[in-house]
Amino acid sequence: MAGVGVAGTGPDGRGILAAAGVLFPDRCGRLLVVRLPYDREHPVAIPGGGWEPRDRSPRDTALREIGEELGFTPRLGPLACVDWALHPDRPPIVAYLYWAEPLTERQATAIRPDAVEIGGWTWLTADQAGQALPPLLSRRVTACLRVPRTAGPLELEDSRPAGHTLRELPADGPVPDYLGLAAAPGLNPEVEQRSEPPLDRDTYYARLPRIRAKARALFTDTAGRVLLVRLRPWDGPGGQEPYWTLPGGGVEADRETPRAAALREAREELGWEVEPGPLLALDWQPGAAADPGADPATGRDTAVLVYVYDGGTVTDGMLDSIVLQEEELVEWRLCDPAEARALLTGPSWERTAAALANREGSGGPVELVRGRAAG
Repeated sequence: MAGVGVAGTGPDGRGILAAAGVLFPDRCGRLLVVRLPYDREHPVAIPGGGWEPRDRSPRDTALREIGEELGFTPRLGPLACVDWALHPDRPPIVAYLYWAEPLTERQATAIRPDAVEIGGWTWLTADQAGQALPPLLSRRVTACLRVPRTAGPLELEDSRPAGHTLRELPADGPVPDYLGLAAAPGLNPEVEQRSEPPLDRDTYYARLPRIRAKARALFTDTAGRVLLVRLRPWDGPGGQEPYWTLPGGGVEADRETPRAAALREAREELGWEVEPGPLLALDWQPGAAADPGADPATGRDTAVLVYVYDGGTVTDGMLDSIVLQEEELVEWRLCDPAEARALLTGPSWERTAAALANREGSGGPVELVRGRAAG
């Protein structure tokens, strides 16, 4: 993705950078790619860029970046995928890819790229794009191109299928040979690349804004009641307040994926060893820079991305075996929808309700902003 940096981890190991890119098809099914004038190693990318604190959601990030880079406002379609990528040589990143409506020839001729950010653009077939894009991005984009849009949004980890995406794609499918500019005939490889950005790698990462992420699990019993846990009282704006939530907690971003975090949190909080099921919801909680009404409980200083996984139906034996994490939790309770709505904060209830509703579907997670449908 053009301008997409990677995450720098914070002092607690939980900071992560977010980015958003856009898949622009044309009427012939080709894909729009751009050339990065400052990147000698991987010059071909998908339009898009890194999240900034004033962006209320990744969808807003995508719109802003396309406006800055290509000079127009796209009409975004559904979320194509979300990818949580870890790498031994750099910090982690969560990347959103969106579909855009196909560009007409007239719209394409109106593109006015920012020369500082974009050194050129062209259309590539799916096979060409797979070979022109760097490997991690190539796998991410190729996954989106290979499955029906009704199966999305896809859940990816290190650009490989996870969760429900494994029903559509093998865990380790073939990876196109990386050819870079040689696979992009519309981007002149003879044009001299500009120098690397002036900041060294570590300094560049250190200056990038970070989000936090949480992983939660939706457990219900045979009657459809939702399992909630109550945190130990904390000092809120009005003094010590009870706080109910779905089981789960913060993702240790520099060492685990959200799916692994959901497994670990169930073990630590409840004493259960339960593999998370399908990813039901992705809820973006903007920080104060984008939303002055941001909930302090979600981290008012920055955005928080909440992953909600299907924990499945619990048995009486599982409930009898609960061992609460005493340092953090006070009690647990099975709640019917009305009681859950009364105990949870507004955005938390709306997120839970959306996850419950999405259990009935066969596609990917629902994209939310503060519990409400995005887009």
